[in-house]
This record gives sequence, C-alpha cells and structure tokens, in this order.
Amino acid sequence: MLKLIFAVLLIIVSLLVLFPAPANFLWLVAVVFTNFPYIFIMLASISFYLGTKATKYHWPIMLISLAALIIFSLPVVEAYRQKKDVPLLMKNIFAVKDENSLPTVFSFFKMFSVNVDVPYKTFIYKNIDAKDLTADFYPSTHKIKSPLVIVIHGGSWQGGDSKQLPELNSYLAEKGFNVAAINYRLAPAYKAPAPVEDTRDVINYFLQHATELNIDSNNIVLLGRSAGAQIALNAAYDFKLPNIKGVVSYYGPADMVWGGQIKVSKLVLNTDLIYGNYFGGTYEQVPQKFVESSALVSADKSSPPTLLIHGNIDPLVFYLHAVHLQKKLNELKVPNYFLELPFATHGCDYSLKGPAGQVCTYAVERFIKSVTGR
Repeated sequence: MLKLIFAVLLIIVSLLVLFPAPANFLWLVAVVFTNFPYIFIMLASISFYLGTKATKYHWPIMLISLAALIIFSLPVVEAYRQKKDVPLLMKNIFAVKDENSLPTVFSFFKMFSVNVDVPYKTFIYKNIDAKDLTADFYPSTHKIKSPLVIVIHGGSWQGGDSKQLPELNSYLAEKGFNVAAINYRLAPAYKAPAPVEDTRDVINYFLQHATELNIDSNNIVLLGRSAGAQIALNAAYDFKLPNIKGVVSYYGPADMVWGGQIKVSKLVLNTDLIYGNYFGGTYEQVPQKFVESSALVSADKSSPPTLLIHGNIDPLVFYLHAVHLQKKLNELKVPNYFLELPFATHGCDYSLKGPAGQVCTYAVERFIKSVTGR
C-alpha cells in the first residue's frame, strides 16, 4: 500500500510541471521540480522499480510511476527541442561574429557541472536619505575594455538584493562582460519610479568610472528579473540613451495597464498589497502610475533590441505580458526575441544548469554578444 501511496503522491506533485501552481509555497516546489528534474526522474524510476517487485497493486504502481516519470522528464525533453530551434530562430535576428564561441544550448550532463565564481567588488554609487546604494561589480576576466551588463534583481519591488541568483553574473564575467548587480530603493518606503531613477544614477556612476574599470561605455545592456525586469524595460525605453544597446527581461511584468487589472490569486501573490506599496494604490486608484510604469506604453521605434524570457506556467507574472510586448515591438519593428518556455515557471533560471536555465543562458549570451558586437 505504501508503494502505491508513494506513486500517487509523485503523480500529483508532477502536475506542477504542467500547470501554474495554485499557491505560493507550491510555486516554490515547482521551481525545484523544473530546475532539478533529474532528482524526481530518479524517484519516479525507483517507484516504477518498486512496482515491479510489489505483490499487490503491481500494475497501478508501475503505470502511475511511469506517467510521473514522463511528466518530470518534460523540461528535459523541451530543452532538447529548444536546442535545435533556438539557435536557428535567434540567428535570423541576433547574429554573432563567431557562432563557435557560443555554448551548447543544452546538455543533460551539464546539469551536474559546477558553476564558476568570479570575485566581485562592491561600490557605493549613490547616497540618498542617509542610505548608501551599492552595486556588486564583477569585472570581465578578459582584461580588456568590455561591455557592461547591469543586473536588476526581483522581489516585487519591495524585497531582494544584488546577491540574488549571482551565478549568471560570474558566468557573463567569464565570457568577457563586466557585470554590475545593483541595489535600489525599495517599497513601501519608496514608490515608483524611484528604482528607475536609481538605474539612471548607477549608469552614470559606471560611465564616470569607465576608464578605471575597463568598461566600454558605448555598450551597456540592462537585465532584470521579475520586478527588476519591469525596471530594466522602463529604464531602457524611457532613457533613450544610445549606449544602451539592449535589454533582457526575465519573466517581467511588461504590460502594467493590463497586468494591473488582471488579478493573480491571493494564495499565490497579494498583488493589491504589492501595487499599493509600490504605486501607491491599485490600478483603479492610481491608473496613471501604471501607465507610466508600463514598458508596453513607453516602447517606440527607438527602443533598444529586447530579449524576453518567460515560462508558460508562471503563476506570479502571466507569460502574456511577454506576448503583449512582443506584439508591440514587432509592430514597431524593434529587433526582439521571445524565448517562450513550456514547463517553466517564475524563477526558471534559479539553476543555470537546469534545462530552462541552460537555454536561457544561451539566449542571453547570444543576445548580449550580438547587440554589443562581440
């Protein structure tokens, strides 16, 4: 009986690979399932094996375990499909000088490799209200004048810091890019557009120190996750700086007018509270704030090339945000690519070595190399 219960539990939780999580703690579980699928593939395989040895419920255990194994394998299967499709699709939009310099889109065995850590230095780029705002600077390991990637963390505009998901920072530094992961003013103490203003100030800081830090001041890329992606998109589209060559949005809310009216389940995320803290109210109360903070509204023909990354089962920020923005960018003829990830959730890049993490990293590296001419 215990073997059957174990198999049933596996098939139930495997549904988080197929559907958006209905509660916040289940979203966290889905992050683990989709970033480290090999663990659960192994558990389902063990359950299947136990079924072959069971004296009772032999076939139900085997069939249920096999179904769970297949579902847990879907992120890996999808990554192999993306391995073929993504290079072909991106090559037409974002060509690079040397295709051989790019990594493999996905490798099963790479899921078990170790990340490289590049030492960073922390700089104070701004002091406001007696508070220091800092940026962690990861210098390019290539020791030549290199582009700057500014990384803006997520956290619903009210949490998180520059230490969030640092593996990509080291990875990009190893590939020849300077990286600055920044801290910015947080809600509810500070409202929109404070983080966007901080982004402008951090750009100015690194431009002023470009020579000593070996920064190619003509090549800057903004990269944000979740709320940080909203900040990055707004900064890239509003500043209209010619040295901002591109912007990357990881699962960001890009259509704030639509997003402000479509409510996420409060079991997943209390959007009314979050919007109140950051915008000063809900869309119904302060609609102009949502308009001013919407990348979809501010995008125009001069907007920089854009890479959108979003998982289809994201319960926190609906992937339709990326769909809406891509449609607008296509209408404006702004170069863009939407990396749509079935079986991936919010935080699909939690592990760079996971199936979605590898595909995302490939797309980001190709995009940055293309827009900066590297």
